[in-house]
Amino acid sequence: MVHKPWFKLLQPDLVVAGTVLRLQPEALLEWRVRGIIFDVDGTLLPIQQAEVDPAVVAWLEQLRPQFQIWLVSNNINRNRIRQIGESLDLPHIHRAGKPSRRALRRAVTQMGLPVEAVAMVGDRLLTDILAGNRLGLVTVLVNSLLAGVVEEKPAAILDPRS
Repeated sequence: MVHKPWFKLLQPDLVVAGTVLRLQPEALLEWRVRGIIFDVDGTLLPIQQAEVDPAVVAWLEQLRPQFQIWLVSNNINRNRIRQIGESLDLPHIHRAGKPSRRALRRAVTQMGLPVEAVAMVGDRLLTDILAGNRLGLVTVLVNSLLAGVVEEKPAAILDPRS
């Protein structure tokens, strides 16, 4: 397991200049990622929205052949996260308590992958990125999705290794 020094716990490995729709699979494959844990609210859909935008659904479908995917949310509404997970046909965990590592560890264990082969993708530094870094995952920060806003431009990835 790869652990980051405490002063880098809030530093994502990748920063996407835009929403999750701008994250390209190639960027994750360069990091040897084989599994992805997505935050839900703000990352895959706005908190006030009940259904995932068709553009996000299509984007997720492009990822399925290459990655195992889990949803891990701090949202305490079990029904909301269950409905979203079922609509996307993805395993899901609600009430994760991020930045606790417990729920992320559970998802990684279910994937059967080493932590360094799993990415945590989210829109919040103090929950998603901190939790992922504490466990040793590859961390990806994206902008929050806003209701009614769908991006169509190609990805722009900022990689601190460059």
